[in-house]
Amino acid sequence: MQFTLPQLPIDIQQVKGFMDAQEGAALHHYAAQVAERGPGLEIGSYCGKSTVYLGTAFKAAGSLLFALDHHRGSEENQPGWDYHDTDLWDKAADAMDTLPFLRRTLRAARLEETVIPLVTRSTLAARFWTMPLSFVFIDGGHTFEAAANDYRCWAPHVQPGGILAIHDIFPDPADGGQAPYEIYKLALASGLFEELATVKTLAVLRRILV
Repeated sequence: MQFTLPQLPIDIQQVKGFMDAQEGAALHHYAAQVAERGPGLEIGSYCGKSTVYLGTAFKAAGSLLFALDHHRGSEENQPGWDYHDTDLWDKAADAMDTLPFLRRTLRAARLEETVIPLVTRSTLAARFWTMPLSFVFIDGGHTFEAAANDYRCWAPHVQPGGILAIHDIFPDPADGGQAPYEIYKLALASGLFEELATVKTLAVLRRILV
């Protein structure tokens, strides 16, 4: 399935990140379908590439997007790993810090009145969360524990008819880590979600109306 690339307020190629253009277009497409129903949430904002795709759709609907990330990087972003970026290393903190880059992206994309950054761990943010969500995008840590926590904490908050999207789905272990694929299977096995589309490594599911 091919999706039309949306008109975005900035040159998305200048934003650091790993979101494929077709996957981003799919995020925007499905977010636009449900954004009027209520706010959305993404887990794993990094420097804001996926945030722009989603935030643009939520802005057009007059809604809000919560961007949840502790901004210290996932496992693969740490020094010595394949996806480490020295530009994102905070020497004073001796740790990754992607928050300034996200804020820069939001300002450039004129999304500061639409996107609300939540700078904390997924499990901590979820402890007292009660707000129904029209859209949840899981793209956080890729250990099984992290991915499973994201799914168990946030999938229950997806409204009936709302969207659950999961990034980095690799059915073949030779292609990539299995944690996102495992929570994708959990979602389908739950009987609460049906698959709408798979776009490269992005799976898009809809909460069944019950």
